[in-house]
Formats: sequence, C-alpha cells, structure tokens
Amino acid sequence: MSELDNYRPEKAKLRDAFDRAASRYDEVAVLQREVGERLLGRLDLVTLQPERILDVGAGTGYAARALQKRYRKAEVIPLDIAPSMLRQAKRRGGFLRPLRCVCGDAEALPLASNSVDLVFSNFTLQWCHDLDRVFAEFQRVLRPGGLVMFSTLGPDTLTELRQSWSAVDDAVHVNAFIDMHDVGDALVRAHLAEPVMDVEHFTLTYDKVRDLMGDLKTLGAHNVSAGRRRGLTGKGALEKVYRAYERFRDAEGRLPATYEVVYGHGWGPDTLPQRPDATGAVRVPVSSLRRS
Repeated sequence: MSELDNYRPEKAKLRDAFDRAASRYDEVAVLQREVGERLLGRLDLVTLQPERILDVGAGTGYAARALQKRYRKAEVIPLDIAPSMLRQAKRRGGFLRPLRCVCGDAEALPLASNSVDLVFSNFTLQWCHDLDRVFAEFQRVLRPGGLVMFSTLGPDTLTELRQSWSAVDDAVHVNAFIDMHDVGDALVRAHLAEPVMDVEHFTLTYDKVRDLMGDLKTLGAHNVSAGRRRGLTGKGALEKVYRAYERFRDAEGRLPATYEVVYGHGWGPDTLPQRPDATGAVRVPVSSLRRS
C-alpha cells in the first residue's frame, strides 16, 4: 500500500459510518449547516435558472430543501452514498414537492450525460478517492452552460488533533484533505470553465478533546482511512492525545478545532462535447472556430 493509499477512505466503512450517523447527524452538524448557507448565498452572485439540480452528498437533505425553496420550478435530486441519510432527506421534502432521492457514488454518478443545470456539493469531495474522476463526472452530467458549486475541506482541518496524535504514533488517525490549489487544478483538468477558488478558516471550541472526538463520531466523520490502526485504541494512547492537545488550550480555557473550508465553482462547456465518428475524426463546424 502506498502512502497515498493509506489516506484513502474505505468506501464501505464510509457508507456504514454515515448510515449509523444519520439519525443524530443534524444535532452536531453546526459547521456543515453554516458552510452550506454560505455556499447557497453564493448562488445570489450568478445568473442561473436551473431546471434540474443535483445535490451531491446531500446527507439529511438540508441544502436540498433550501435549493427546492430557492428554485421553485426546478427538480432537486439529493444524492448520497448512505441510504439512511437519504431516508432523513426524504422527510424534509414538501408534501406537494417530495424529494426524489438517489443512492449513488460521486465518482460514478447514476445520471445521464447533459442532464443537470446545477451540481451543488457541500462537504463531500473530501470523502472521494479520485478528484479528477469526480469533476469529470460533474462535467459529464452538466448541460451546456451549467454550474458546479462546492465546498470541501483543506489540509489545515483538524491540525490540532493531527499533531496531538503524532505524539502517540505514526499511524493514520485523522483523515487527509486536499490543498485548494490542487482542487483548482483538478477543475481545470476536467475542462470546467472560469474556475474560482477561495478559502475560509473556522474554529470550533471544546472543553474536552473527547467532546470533539464524540462530535466527529456522531457526524460519521471519524477516521475511515485505509491506513488507520485496526482494533480499539487503548486508554493509555487516548490519554497521551488528551495531554498533547492541552498545549492548544486558549486564554479562555477552550480547546480549538480548526477547519479549513475550501469553496469553488466552475462552469460547464457552452456547447455539447464533440464526439469522434466511426473513423476516429472529430468534425468541427467552421463557424465555431475563432481566430487567435
């Protein structure tokens, strides 16, 4: 197993973790809701009247319901890898406009090409194996001129917890997150036009480290990396983590947990992609050529 493979989430474990978390997720998803609201607010800055919206990693449907209210004529499709999350999302749908949920993987979207006007994704990309594949799928399902808008987590996320675990051993205890510039490069490779990236830092505070760990478990966001240590963590190891984390306690006696939130968006192509004919040639109309 390579070093990169050590940090890849195991999808079966990920699905199980979010399935178990579904019933209590909303109790602790404070940051997820806040970032979701900010991501929704960014839609005020674009001119878009979508007919069909795909919410990738919809979770319990908070953003899907907000999108449904914002775009009253649009069909909103919540998609998630965890069936129990989607059962919660269905409960949010209105009686007259129920949410049609789809269980699926962001890296292999079960939707037709050129079928969606807006791909919205809040805090999902960090759980994917292959960002190039995800963005290629987003680009594939977008209609001409469609929009991809997303948030994810950057490498400063949970830096205090990561540093505290390093005092115990070299195993993978905290999920890894991709740098903003690498996310932007992946957008470009997927031929999503006019990509825009920016970053924002949030700090949640806790009285005890075990409270932070408890929230991560309730969210389903605990460590599911392939390189994680198997079996139960001993009490002695946890005590070392707790002691190491104390160096971060602030003047008000609170323990910080940093989250680096990466925002991005990109536009789909203005025209449908050209496909080769039986001879392998791609025929391009002269009218579409531009003089450089």
